[in-house]
Amino acid sequence: MALSGELGSGKTTFVRAAVRARHGEDQTTSPTFTFWHRYAGDPPIDHFDLYRVADPAELHELGLEEAFDNTAIAFIEWWTHAPALVPERRYEVTIAGSGESPRTVEVRAPA
Repeated sequence: MALSGELGSGKTTFVRAAVRARHGEDQTTSPTFTFWHRYAGDPPIDHFDLYRVADPAELHELGLEEAFDNTAIAFIEWWTHAPALVPERRYEVTIAGSGESPRTVEVRAPA
């Protein structure tokens, strides 16, 4: 799941709801400074936040490409900071709005 939206639009909240729905508990925190969190369960859920990525080459040093091994559900916030890392076959979720304003969520399925 490739997530887009401005700061404060609710990308992490979206992931939190998915983790709770799938695993029955809220273990979600924003991985802004660590880039990647894995939430245990069956299947595990990987949560990436690429906001601080200035150069996609940084991600190869962290080994993030190894995360896409089809054993987990992956949610990638700010995926446009490293589009080559994200699988071509993906759902794209765009969240418009922030703060106290209402949100509009658009979901594009893989072709």
